[in-house]
Amino acid sequence: MEQDIFYMSLLDIAGKIQQQEVSSVDVTSCLLERIENLDIKLLSYVTVLKQQALEAARQADIEIAQGNIRSPIHGVPIALKDLFDMASIPTTNGMTIDPYIPRCNATVVNKLLDAGAIILGKLKLTEAAFSDPHPDIPVPLNPWGRNLWAGSSSNGSAVALASGLCFGSLGTDTGGSIRFPCAANNLTGIKPTWGRVSRSGVSEFSGSLDHIGPMARSVEDAAVLLQVIAGCDLNDQTTSNKLVPNYLQEMGDGIKGLKIGVDYDFIFNKIDLDTKLVMQHVIETIKLLGAEIVEIDMPDTKLAAANWAPLCAVETAVVHEKNYKKFKNNYGPSFSKFIEMGQAILATEYFKLIQFRHVLKHNISSVFNEVDLLIMPVSAYSASPTDLSEKFSEDKELFEGTVRFTSAFNLTGHPTLTLPGGFTKEGTPIGFQFVASYFQEGLLVRAGGDFQKATNWHKVQPPVSNL
Repeated sequence: MEQDIFYMSLLDIAGKIQQQEVSSVDVTSCLLERIENLDIKLLSYVTVLKQQALEAARQADIEIAQGNIRSPIHGVPIALKDLFDMASIPTTNGMTIDPYIPRCNATVVNKLLDAGAIILGKLKLTEAAFSDPHPDIPVPLNPWGRNLWAGSSSNGSAVALASGLCFGSLGTDTGGSIRFPCAANNLTGIKPTWGRVSRSGVSEFSGSLDHIGPMARSVEDAAVLLQVIAGCDLNDQTTSNKLVPNYLQEMGDGIKGLKIGVDYDFIFNKIDLDTKLVMQHVIETIKLLGAEIVEIDMPDTKLAAANWAPLCAVETAVVHEKNYKKFKNNYGPSFSKFIEMGQAILATEYFKLIQFRHVLKHNISSVFNEVDLLIMPVSAYSASPTDLSEKFSEDKELFEGTVRFTSAFNLTGHPTLTLPGGFTKEGTPIGFQFVASYFQEGLLVRAGGDFQKATNWHKVQPPVSNL
C-alpha cells in the first residue's frame, strides 16, 4: 500500500474502502504496522486494540460487500483519547492510579461503533486532562519538532493524527485542549457547543467546562465525525435535544455573505509577529472569498483566564475528592496543587465566579446580534516549547497569553473551529479559530470549508525525518 495513504483524508479513504478499491482490513493492518514502527518514538498511544480492530475491519468489509454501508465513516480506522470508556478496556485518564475497567462504552463510542468506525486504540493525554502531564508518564512528541509543545491534554489525539497513525480522533476541550493540539500539529478541530455531544462515559475534568469534539485533517472530516457523535443522550441530561443538521450539506453554502467579526485591538495586542502575519493573511483571504469583515468591540475577556482557573479547580476538586484522599501520592505535583486550590476556594468566591460567568455569556452572545462569526488566533504565541505547560505556574503573562483566546469560550460554551493558518519561518504550524453562536456549527464548517478550498495549509505534512 502506498505511503501517501496514511495522510489521505478520512472521507477519501472511506470512499476507497466503501467502493471496495481497498479493504478495511488492509488499511487497518497497514496503520497497525505503522503504529508499531513509529509510535515507539512518538508515544501517542496508550493502548493499541490490534485484534479488536482487525475483527471490526473484517466485519466492515463483509457488510460493505453486501451493500450495507452504515455511514460515511464505515470501515475507517480512528482512535480515542484515553478518557472515553470502552467496555473491558482500561481507561487510564493519564494517571498512575490503577486503570478503571468500564463495563459499558461511552455514548460517543457506541455512536462510532454503530457508524462502523474501526477503533485502533486509545491515546495519551495529560494527567486527568489537566494542563500538565504526570511526571512519570512520557509525553507524546510533536512530529513538527521535538522541541515543540504538542498541545495540552488532547496531545496524543493530535500527534497520532498528524503522524498518519489514524484518520481521525476524538479529544476533549476544557480550556483549549482540542484547539491547542490542533494548532500545534497543523490539524482541524471542532469544539462544539456545550451540550451538543454527550459526556456520558467520559472521565470528567470539569463538567461544566468540558467539551467533546472531533480532530481531523480537514473541515469535511471533522464535520462528518461531529455528525456521527452529536445529538441528545438520555444518559446525559445536559445534552441538547436540538436537531443535528447535516453539516456536509451546510458546507455547500460557503462563506460568501457571512459577517465575520474582528476586534483588531483584541486579536493583535500582545501577540508575536508570526501569529500577527498569519492572522493578517487569513483575514485578507476571507475577504477575497466574499465574507464581510465587520469591526467589533469584543467584550472584555481579561478576567476570563484568571477566573477560568479557580472555577475549573473547584469542579476538579469535587471530581477527585475521593481518589485524592485515597491516592494522593499518585498525583503529580502540579495537579495536586490545582486540586488543593479548588478545595481552598470559599463559597462566596465561587459564587462571584458564577456571576462573572453569567455576565460573560450574555456579553459574548450579544456580539452575535451583529455578526455571524468571530475570528481570532488560538494562542498569542506561535512557537511554544515542550515544557510550556510546566511554566504556567511560574509566568502569569505566559499563561494569560496562551489561554486568552480559548478559555472564555469554555466558560460560555460557544462552539469553535480551529484551522491551520500558516507557519513560522522555521516551519512551526500556526492555527486560528472561528467562533459561532450556540449550535451554529454549520456556520463554522461553511466558513472553514471555503477557507480550506482556497488554501493548502491543512495539506502540509510534518517532515518525514521527524517521524
